[in-house]
Amino acid sequence: MLLERDDVDPNIADTQSGRTPLSFATERGHQRVVIMLLERRDINPNSADTQHEQNLLWFAAKKGYAGIVRLLLERDDIDPNIADTKLHRTPLFLAAENGCEGVVRLLLKRDDVDPNIAGVQSRRTPLSLAAQKGHEEVVRVLLKRSDVDPNLTDGQHGKTPLRWAARSAHEEVVRILLERSDTSPNIADTQSGRTPLSLAAENGYEGVARMLLERNGVDPNMADTRSRRTPLSLAAQKGREGVVRLLLERDDVDPNIADIYIRRTPLSLAAHKGHETVVRMLLKRSEVDPNLPDGQYGRTPLSWAAENGHEEVVRILLERSDTNANIADTQSGRTPLSWATSRAHKGIMKLLLQRCDTNPNTVDIQHGQTPLSFAAENCYEGIARLLLERDDTNLNPDAPNLAESHSC
Repeated sequence: MLLERDDVDPNIADTQSGRTPLSFATERGHQRVVIMLLERRDINPNSADTQHEQNLLWFAAKKGYAGIVRLLLERDDIDPNIADTKLHRTPLFLAAENGCEGVVRLLLKRDDVDPNIAGVQSRRTPLSLAAQKGHEEVVRVLLKRSDVDPNLTDGQHGKTPLRWAARSAHEEVVRILLERSDTSPNIADTQSGRTPLSLAAENGYEGVARMLLERNGVDPNMADTRSRRTPLSLAAQKGREGVVRLLLERDDVDPNIADIYIRRTPLSLAAHKGHETVVRMLLKRSEVDPNLPDGQYGRTPLSWAAENGHEEVVRILLERSDTNANIADTQSGRTPLSWATSRAHKGIMKLLLQRCDTNPNTVDIQHGQTPLSFAAENCYEGIARLLLERDDTNLNPDAPNLAESHSC
């Protein structure tokens, strides 16, 4: 009735946001009203609000109103790539981000739609956003376009669509991307230098890690550029048993690569955190040295486990005849027995003292104390009793070391 009047202007915008009746009808999805307005010759289908300059196609694409999008695209005066001025997001950008598959299909049918236009703020493409959000069908539709590059990184952090999908544990999206032979699985982002496999390993995404490791060309030892840690190192520290198992099944995985800063091996990190199953798996690899000290403190895996009270890890390590229980760290000169004594880990002390080759009389270089003097100073009666049960424990620090005369 209003449109039948000669004194009604259908293009008049409100004063607050500069939006027209057609803009509001489009945003609310009132398709019949949109049709009615578009039938008018004097209607402007490209009017945008004055606040963010968001146009009709922008609103319809964002909300997933495929019917309205189809109506607008049938017009010759609609620009399908027009973006809002604030964030420079195109209709395709918004439809992909929100998983509006029908709208994405409609837009991509047009040859003049550019699928690689990135937003100004995020500098991310529609494929990047769809991959992160886990919109599987949108990803499939986008990849059907020959001009879509699956390895195109965002301009902010240099992350590929595969990297976003791996980080968010969207297994099906990862599978879709890896089905393409031109998808590179080893591209690291520019922010942290992390690869998709690195992220999957750290977060324990076993399914994602398996798909990546099955892909030809994946480097399982590729370390991130920030801390120089390998996927195995990250998985071992976090106790991601499934991923550790997958990695160790590969002959080309080097289990002894230490990071560049704290210079700790996967075994050292797993022992420190008390990840028993991970420690067992690592020790099954013949090239893993149970006595390899870290490069920063010179501490062995046994030393870290003893200090932190991980009794089962200590037991696992001591089951190996080649584990040396007397290696002192280079920073304080303390042995695993010394650390266990000072932390009052009685169960660990029992395990260590059951070994015939454990020396109970080592003196640390930091405090000049033996395990027994630590126990005496801190009134650890039960621990002192354990030490005194050994006939080679020296009560007199000036007396000669009796370790060599001890027998089990």
